[in-house]
Amino acid sequence: MSTNVTSPAAFTEGLFALDGQLAVVTGANQGIGLAIAGTLAGAGADIVGVSYSMPQGESDVRTAVESAGRRFTALQADFSDRAAVAALAADLAARPVDILVNNGGTIRRTPAAQHSDDDFDHVMDVNLRAAWVLSREIGRAMIERGHGKIVNTASMLSFQGGINVPGYTASKSAIAGLTRALANEWASAGINVNAVAPGYVATANTEAIRDDAERNASILARIPAGRWAQASDIAGAVLFLSSRAADYVNGAVLPVDGGWLAR
Repeated sequence: MSTNVTSPAAFTEGLFALDGQLAVVTGANQGIGLAIAGTLAGAGADIVGVSYSMPQGESDVRTAVESAGRRFTALQADFSDRAAVAALAADLAARPVDILVNNGGTIRRTPAAQHSDDDFDHVMDVNLRAAWVLSREIGRAMIERGHGKIVNTASMLSFQGGINVPGYTASKSAIAGLTRALANEWASAGINVNAVAPGYVATANTEAIRDDAERNASILARIPAGRWAQASDIAGAVLFLSSRAADYVNGAVLPVDGGWLAR
């Protein structure tokens, strides 16, 4: 009597492979975006990296992608410029994009009573409106092809209020809602729309906080994992949501926060 037993390797073979796919990563020039671009390239994807200050020549992100043996295309765009975002969206929608990672973003820190309309509008344009326009235009092309992955960068402040960052919190709360809304419409078309919500990540943007011994200690005391995230921690979650492993994950906002929200 024989039994047909599938080997354990058969369950995972190719589950996280992105061979031959094209991924767009915004905010790719440094920090989390750089780690995401390098990680997706390591899994086999060619990368279009977008940033306000993306060099056309040598850059850390180009080196990371090309050292993985993948192709890299550098694009510049100011996400606070609506015409520039529209032009970028049209360009990208004409390419065979398999994965869109809406990671580009900004923050303005001011108490709410002093938070200007200009600051609020700038953050909403960069963090929310650009992600919406890119998702709509690239998503339409993905629907026509019958497949695609969109991964947005949300935040712990998609769940919490924060202090002195009303525009940022509003934008990231809206990103969580937009993720769910697009997932509801597009899941049946073969498009997975999800988001990651990073916790405190050790990047250049948080160096001042980590250098403040008292504040750093208070943050670490709240994180069950007992450490700040590395950009690679966020990139690993994005790889999962970009891969075949997440084919039945729709509308999720995945915290990658060392347990911060569980406290």
